[in-house]
Amino acid sequence: MTQKSGRPKFFTPCEVSVHNSTEDIWVSFLGKVYDLTILCERYKGDILLKPILQAGGTDISHWFDTKTKNVRSYIDPVTGCKIPFTPYGRFIHVPPPYPDSSWANDFGRPWWRDESYCIGQLSVKTRRIKIINTLTSESEVLEVCSEETMNEIRKRYFKYNAHASSYTWKYDCRELNMDQTLSENSILDEDQDFYDLGINDDVFLQPILLYYNDDLTEA
Repeated sequence: MTQKSGRPKFFTPCEVSVHNSTEDIWVSFLGKVYDLTILCERYKGDILLKPILQAGGTDISHWFDTKTKNVRSYIDPVTGCKIPFTPYGRFIHVPPPYPDSSWANDFGRPWWRDESYCIGQLSVKTRRIKIINTLTSESEVLEVCSEETMNEIRKRYFKYNAHASSYTWKYDCRELNMDQTLSENSILDEDQDFYDLGINDDVFLQPILLYYNDDLTEA
């Protein structure tokens, strides 16, 4: 999935994790996020769906070969044949390890190669930021994707303030470039420092300050 800007949409692991039911199931693998809800509806009741349902909301990159993007395989020591490596159980679109006349391979492209299920990219590194509305003194701590621009972060903040576009966003007395990321705006990632020092980052996060422009936009 891409946004109107042509950029991919980024998701945090936490956002993926809440989609873990049979009616709403996402997984991530090899850096991308996939919505498999339609797949699960199509194969409802199939025993081969069980490993996917059990993995809902998690990253399953270990299921796949990073080079070929296909299901990992190994050489059977008995037959010497190359067969799929599925320690959690064989799943949808994976052929049986040995010839089977009941195997139907007319499904076309296997789901892990079908980009129509892809809804975006998994963030390589998430960050926690504090946003303070100087007009109301309300503050929120958000988990965001390090790859997101300030405009994309502002969209996350809309659920707390639908008129966030009517504010000037500043950090350390500098107006932020909304087309750039946090790091591009010289807002350093101090997560590791907080962890090493045992500091509560909710308390010591350097805030992004919002200043009301007095030109209220429509929600």
